[in-house]
Amino acid sequence: MTPETRPPTLTAPRAPRLPLTGVLRLGRPADIWFKPALSVVASVAPPNLTLLALGRLDLAMYTMAGSLCALYAHNRPYAARARALVWVVLGMVGGLAVSLVTASLTGSAVVLVTVGALLAALQKTLCDATRVGPPANVVLTFITSASLFAPQTLGQVPGHLALALAAGGWAWLVGMAPWLLRPHGPERRATAGALNAAAAYAGTRGTADGHARARAAAFAAVQAAWQSLLAIGDTRTRRGLERLVIRAEVALAAPADTDPEQLRTWAGELTGAGPVPEVHDPAAADELLGVDAELAVPSRPLWERLGPLTPIAVRTALGCALAGYASLALGIGRPYWALVTAASLYQANLALTWSRGVQRVVGNLVGVLLFAAVVPLAHLGPAALVLCCLAFNFGAEALMGRNYWLGSVCVTPMALLITEFTGLQEPGRLITERVVDTVVGALIGFLAAVAVTNRRSGDRVELALTAVERSREHAARLLAESAPAPGAVQAARRSLAAALADLRATVDAASGEWWQRALPQERVVRAEQAGHRTLAATVTTWEATAPGTRSGVRCARSQGAGRPS
Repeated sequence: MTPETRPPTLTAPRAPRLPLTGVLRLGRPADIWFKPALSVVASVAPPNLTLLALGRLDLAMYTMAGSLCALYAHNRPYAARARALVWVVLGMVGGLAVSLVTASLTGSAVVLVTVGALLAALQKTLCDATRVGPPANVVLTFITSASLFAPQTLGQVPGHLALALAAGGWAWLVGMAPWLLRPHGPERRATAGALNAAAAYAGTRGTADGHARARAAAFAAVQAAWQSLLAIGDTRTRRGLERLVIRAEVALAAPADTDPEQLRTWAGELTGAGPVPEVHDPAAADELLGVDAELAVPSRPLWERLGPLTPIAVRTALGCALAGYASLALGIGRPYWALVTAASLYQANLALTWSRGVQRVVGNLVGVLLFAAVVPLAHLGPAALVLCCLAFNFGAEALMGRNYWLGSVCVTPMALLITEFTGLQEPGRLITERVVDTVVGALIGFLAAVAVTNRRSGDRVELALTAVERSREHAARLLAESAPAPGAVQAARRSLAAALADLRATVDAASGEWWQRALPQERVVRAEQAGHRTLAATVTTWEATAPGTRSGVRCARSQGAGRPS
């Protein structure tokens, strides 16, 4: 009996734990960790050095708003990246406009904190709904919240927004520049990741202790590869990469019949600049093939995706507002630090929010110690200040993928140094305020997450289960026909795969919430098993009707894709 067909083992539901061990564990660096790090330096350096030469470093906060947009969309194919960066720049400038106009109209700290909290909730909701990806809402909230407390007049607003927009345009060019050298780099990397993950799973032969983790990682990598491929046009490169992703799917279905080294060889060829390996479509196995692309079907309208995010939005607005008010009550001069700390905590569920809170506090506390160590160097002059900020920009992006707390170690001194662009300040006061605001923001932000529970998460699991069952029944009816249309089968396959992906994400989010009814665990496991078996059958039917499939099987096996000798 294979792991995919074994009856599910059920455990009694229990309240999610709030872990300490493992929260600070470092992961492996991302494959392209250096690209966002170099991009942000290339985006920030020219505007800041220009302002330094002009003696106007006091304007650096506005150019930083546009420059930091270079942090986004590095994993997206370039056509999708171009669109995403445009929206990020517009979102950044729009939020900055609201902040600057508000700051010019009122000096009430309570009003400013309230506006900052509402902006943070809006940014969090839109980033989650559009899946803009890391760093998501945190950078947007940092800029808009800090801008609320910058001295401002209405007459200055257009000029400051123009600086941000110009720097954002430069950030767009920096983000798109690698296209000139490797126009298909992101989708090649995603496909290589799927092949390597499938090879790791195949290497377990279904018996190693890490079998379940390797299997989950492989499914996630294959889905990420499909999402990347489906974001580009129908090109020869895409068709070649699709065949490789299908080969990874076949490896997930039959790990014992797969040569992991062949998969790794193909992955290695993709990471270089050579041609895409030519692998013809293999025959799909009659076993579990896993998840296809969540984006293979048209996305739901934005307003439909906003509904389930209401609890997260309320948490963010309430937590940020209360954290800012508490900072004001303590007499802190920069309540936006507490507000940003609270905004950075909120994840898909309470358990993940707790973990992020621990990481944020640890990273910030270590970061202020690093700031204390480098501040004598930074105070040597404006040039030294700019260079230190650039170094911390690079370090933050280089380390963030290992663990959030490690990246925060560089983000904290960078944020403190940015406040000194308008004039050097007393380090002891900066450190004290940052530590107090970090603790206040993390504590109150988490308490707000506890207070605002996602009580409808169980209802969403039921809806997701129903969607999976209906999609599976529709696909099964098509497969029962004597000669189903390949297009209809492929559409049913994508619909079912998207429903399964949505079910898993919904269950994962609900599993980390408190004070809710027990989840229907047995029904979830059985629905996933049945759905994935139907997925395998749809792939089999689709591949059987594709031209050249049989020759593709022979070719794949002749290249070592079959059972190793």
